[in-house]
Amino acid sequence: MAVNTWKHPLGIPPPSEKDWPKEDEDFFLLDPDRKRDVLPQPFRMINKLVMQVFESAMEIIERREMLREAQKLKVQPQKCFPTAEFQVNERANCLAVSGKYVFVGLSVGLTAFNTCDFKDVCAWDAAKTEICAIHALDLGNECHVLLAVDEMGLAWLFCFHKESFLLVKILNEVEDISQRSTCVEVVLPRGGDYAGILLQDSTKAWLEIYQLPKDSWLTEMEKNAGAAEELACSERRSSCSPEELPVSAIQADIELDPPVLLLTVRPPKPITGTSFKDPLDALKKVDDGSMLGLGYNHLIKDSQWELQEAIFRSTYQEYLEAEGVVKEDIPRYATFHFLLPSRILMGPEMEVQPDIPVGIGVHWDGNHNFCLYLLNHSLKEKVDSDLKPDVVWPCAAPIACSAVSSCSRYLALAGEDATITIWDKHLGYPLSVAAILEERFIRSIHFLCGSPAASDETDPVCCGADPACCGAGPVCPIIQLLVLCTDSSFYLVKAPMAGKSSITLLADRPENPNLTVSAVVPVLAFPSSVLIFSWDGTVSLMNTDTSQAVYCFCTPPSHAVAPPWQPVFTVDSVNCCLLLRGDEQQQVDDRFQSKATHSTIFVFDFNSYPLKEAFPKKPDLPLKPLQELQWFERCNIFLHDRFHFLPERQQILLEMEEQEYWDCLQAQAAAMDKEREKVKGGKKQ
Repeated sequence: MAVNTWKHPLGIPPPSEKDWPKEDEDFFLLDPDRKRDVLPQPFRMINKLVMQVFESAMEIIERREMLREAQKLKVQPQKCFPTAEFQVNERANCLAVSGKYVFVGLSVGLTAFNTCDFKDVCAWDAAKTEICAIHALDLGNECHVLLAVDEMGLAWLFCFHKESFLLVKILNEVEDISQRSTCVEVVLPRGGDYAGILLQDSTKAWLEIYQLPKDSWLTEMEKNAGAAEELACSERRSSCSPEELPVSAIQADIELDPPVLLLTVRPPKPITGTSFKDPLDALKKVDDGSMLGLGYNHLIKDSQWELQEAIFRSTYQEYLEAEGVVKEDIPRYATFHFLLPSRILMGPEMEVQPDIPVGIGVHWDGNHNFCLYLLNHSLKEKVDSDLKPDVVWPCAAPIACSAVSSCSRYLALAGEDATITIWDKHLGYPLSVAAILEERFIRSIHFLCGSPAASDETDPVCCGADPACCGAGPVCPIIQLLVLCTDSSFYLVKAPMAGKSSITLLADRPENPNLTVSAVVPVLAFPSSVLIFSWDGTVSLMNTDTSQAVYCFCTPPSHAVAPPWQPVFTVDSVNCCLLLRGDEQQQVDDRFQSKATHSTIFVFDFNSYPLKEAFPKKPDLPLKPLQELQWFERCNIFLHDRFHFLPERQQILLEMEEQEYWDCLQAQAAAMDKEREKVKGGKKQ
């Protein structure tokens, strides 16, 4: 049997590279990892770069695998497809729902669709202008007010009646085009009594509040309703086919009263040195009893301001140069809200209607003050160019964003220092103060529907009940506020009427940039629900109680949400549906490209999906014993109960008085009987 044997013993051959070091030729046996260091340049640098790229790629792959595994463990949202759709011939830039009509802003004007069958009922393209934003409100009697903004920044005020667009006025139109201002924001409050627009030019910005003569509009509409029907009938008889009917039969016959400019609010001026000679002159300026204002009535001189500014800049000069701080004296953007009556804005002697706004709340970018202005100024008075606020709420940090509840009772202010304050305007004190501890900036805040009795209409905040009950009716037991940060992270703030507030992280910053949030909208029909729009075109419905997306509203595969970073949508709270624009996609080289010739509006009817099962009615919150409540809460409960049972108590007191008189008569009668028996007994003896 042959056995293979080696002629020479086993060993490691000596190195053959010429550039290796001669001393310690067996160093690689002691440290094998050092063999990479002996490679000549530039191979060592190339090797390190390749290894860094490889390690970075492996980290990305591992991270994506972890996210994919975590996504599999999550509860996948149920997909919901559209229940209806309708075509728009042009590109749809904005949507608005009012009553039984859907108004669409197009690249060449406006068009209206009926919500029953989604058929085109009317169009307006007289100016051939592109409408970029639109707000609509139902005034009753088939009359709607519309406020639209075009691509040039003009604010168009329309009145829609009997399926006809009637142009009332262009609010910021001027004869000299060089003096034209640009409208950047419009607000229509509930009821349609007022309208607000924010205007800008090359140097300044200001806010204009108009009073809408809706009563005269409705009267004029009713007066001309008969004439309009006769004109329409005559034109139907003269036309060849129904398709050749005019767009508006009464547009040329009705002239509506224009709105009246009520207030002009300008941003606060920078604080400068005092012009008062002594404290007595300063006190004369505050003889109206206001003790808190914008800080103009002070006794600080210009030299003191300049000295303080010089000390500050000399101390922090290196930081100011590094950050590139640009000082802007006058802000250019404002956020404003129309406010219903409350104790903050009105006194006991003022006669107001509970469903009509009595004031506005305004805060400008980079400013600490939340200013409130009353709307009860006489129309005959000249509009003051330097209007002073009636109430000023100073904040510790500049106000980043704000929100008002649907009943206008609760106000939320978020500062640039990530501090959120929720105010009860009716009682005039803050309900909650919460702060995000992470270094994040707040982008927007929204009130959520969190009442356990939202369907019973006992919560004016969440169910949209009559605002008149906000002052004397039951209040929301827990105020829920959704906070969206600039990095697309979500927080939920809960502020109970009794107890400490809490702040919870719902969703952290997404790892995938395509999941960046473009818009959020609370759905008041369901408790603790919010619609989330992402950059990848997904539209999900999140349950804030579980921090999970329970439903996903999907367009057909042939269409996509466009543009995903600024989706065109609206939520119809009356009919409980979502209207979303989708554009048809065409495949080009394994990629999808949008066709911008026309748009499709998809309708998602919430009643067609089992949303009530995903958002069931919450049980009533357990009441705390009176011993655990604070003294003012006990007083409020006691007074509320006494007032609620006042009629019954009056009836009981009346019955008690009658019973008391009857018992007294019976006692007197019994005493008289006893006395009579005694007298009879004495006579017998």
